[in-house]
Amino acid sequence: MLELQALKNKFDIIGNSPVLNYALATAEKVAPTDLTVLILGESGVGKEVFSKIIHQLSPRKHGPFIAINCGAIPEGTIDSELFGHEKGSFTGATDTRKGYFETVNGGTIFLDEIAEMPLGTQSRLLRLLQNGEYIKVGASQVLKTDVRVIAATNVNLLDAVQRGKFREDLYYRLNTVPIIVPPLRERGHDIALLFRKFSVDFCEKNKIQPPNLTEEARDLILKYRWPGNIRQLKSVAEQVSILTDSDTLYPEDIARFIPNHNTSLNIGVNSTNDFGQIGNEITLKMLVDIKQDINEMKRMFFELTKNTPTNFEEFTGDQDTRIVGTERYLPQVRTGGSYTPNVIELPERNSSMTKPINGDYVPENLNLIDMEKRFIISALKKHKGKRKYAAEELGISERTLYRKIIDYDIEE
Repeated sequence: MLELQALKNKFDIIGNSPVLNYALATAEKVAPTDLTVLILGESGVGKEVFSKIIHQLSPRKHGPFIAINCGAIPEGTIDSELFGHEKGSFTGATDTRKGYFETVNGGTIFLDEIAEMPLGTQSRLLRLLQNGEYIKVGASQVLKTDVRVIAATNVNLLDAVQRGKFREDLYYRLNTVPIIVPPLRERGHDIALLFRKFSVDFCEKNKIQPPNLTEEARDLILKYRWPGNIRQLKSVAEQVSILTDSDTLYPEDIARFIPNHNTSLNIGVNSTNDFGQIGNEITLKMLVDIKQDINEMKRMFFELTKNTPTNFEEFTGDQDTRIVGTERYLPQVRTGGSYTPNVIELPERNSSMTKPINGDYVPENLNLIDMEKRFIISALKKHKGKRKYAAEELGISERTLYRKIIDYDIEE
């Protein structure tokens, strides 16, 4: 058996907490067997990593491995996905199809979110676990397969059994060897090690200098509960690395990207009247999103007016919509004995307009991203590619300018 540290090095696992070490030791011990394993843990703790460790340390390591998210497959097709189907067995079954249990024969299949599996499919899985037999959808022939099953869930399966959502016999069949992957909040100083690892990896990939944590910032990430676990920690480490101008991270820099006791999500606000760079980024994105929403609403509204239903009390004149100058005239509607024309003001057409698919004109200068890109290109040309002076003229840091050059794929 591998020493624990050698195992961590092989699978790039960071951390030394006792709960993590115990989970890894259990995975290493059960790997050489063919026992079914149930991996338990919150979302984002890395359950799939443990399934790969078990497969790679097993005699099946040269066989296929496949990870299936049971919650992502529609109930009507999951039987076909897992066990296959015969041609004509249901509408759309134009050909015979092999299921995962057939294609992974001799290997390992990882069933994530096993609690989301429908009860009917659970019955089929139980039979396969007991004797290795299954039947394709729409077939009568019994097939055999040699597949090791590793399942995982982030819910309490016993509660699901009591609520009638999960088969009790399948639960005990899956729970031969349970492995509990600890949440990040229970791993102590592993959090700081992981944060540094994610930050350095991200910065090396993007060729920027990784920031350093102050003691206060380190204490903050150690005390935070990290409900999204490793997935959330990695996201925050990458955001902080690219969106913070300073090379040294203080608690307020971290607090921008994680919830705290005062607000559900504190993003980019340093004080009531002082927005940091991240605040500017989010504001810009919000403006762009609002502009897109407005354009979409305009297109929907004009589409509706073009297809105005003819079940009004009465119409007069031409039933078609007419455009005269900058006004759109809809069919006249009779209200209270008199006819009132429906008039919608249209924007003036000029050279700065772009024409969407349905013919409505939208001002091109509302595209804030294009404007920002033009400003950056202009500043770089003016200063002959010298980022320092271009950044000063644009009013942003050189680090932020570098990131935007990459984001907008600007050639220097």
